[in-house]
Amino acid sequence: MSRVLVGVDGGGTGTTALVVAPDGEELGRATGGPALIDPLAPGRAAEAVAVTVRSALDAAGAPSPVVALWAGLAGAGREASRAGAERALGAEGLAERVAVGTDLAAATADAFPAGPGILVIAGTGSVAWGRGADGSERRVGGWGAHLGDEGSGYAIGLAALRRILHASDGRGEETALTAVALGQLELAEPGALVEWGHRATKSQIAALTRAVVEVAEEGDSVARALLDEAVGDLAGHVVGLRDALGPWPSAPTCALTGGLLNARGPLRAPLAAALREAEVVPLDVEVRPERGATVLARQLIG
Repeated sequence: MSRVLVGVDGGGTGTTALVVAPDGEELGRATGGPALIDPLAPGRAAEAVAVTVRSALDAAGAPSPVVALWAGLAGAGREASRAGAERALGAEGLAERVAVGTDLAAATADAFPAGPGILVIAGTGSVAWGRGADGSERRVGGWGAHLGDEGSGYAIGLAALRRILHASDGRGEETALTAVALGQLELAEPGALVEWGHRATKSQIAALTRAVVEVAEEGDSVARALLDEAVGDLAGHVVGLRDALGPWPSAPTCALTGGLLNARGPLRAPLAAALREAEVVPLDVEVRPERGATVLARQLIG
């Protein structure tokens, strides 16, 4: 059995697997397809993780099974889904010890292994977490596509579809989103979005955020309003945690991660500005959930 450790960050957009030595030295990494847990078929996420992990082990020149593997996956907040994905991943024979948790836990382990702070993830989905000065912890959001994910790529994409159809009906403002989104999806007219939307995955709908950002940068008022709404929703997550976990000895700090909030993310700068107005200090750090997952993998072996 190889003594190396593997940490995984998986979500609706893609999966990253990181292989490290016992002292934390990076040995290899790989990226792969989405690993968002489907509660009706949690094993599918495990299959996607296994493919990416094997690629990372090949890059590291490390044989399987390794000593421990910890995977942080979107959709693992529901115990039945988490346990199903963990059983399926364990059956892949990749590691002696296997655990599945949330992508939030993996990001937290990297951003705030100890001490107070707030973390926001916004990619395909969204969620926020905080730890107060007294050690108490709390989560806000992360309630999934039907009841939550405010400020996420999925929420932006879904809102964009509605605005396009409203404009087509004459119920809403005309927007350049119509032409750009239809071109991106290779559809002929707005009505075709209905059938497309019924069969689209969460990740495919979230990918429409690219169209929203593109036309917002060109000054389209509808697209800019969608991004402003997303920023307001994410700021609301943070303010909720700020108020619930106070008092703070000084202004709380907040780490930002996920496809919309990473260094090149389109919402990072406007959200950082909104947080400063709310007396929360945005941290200029890169959060790497896969690195946090290796920390949690190490804990599996004490």
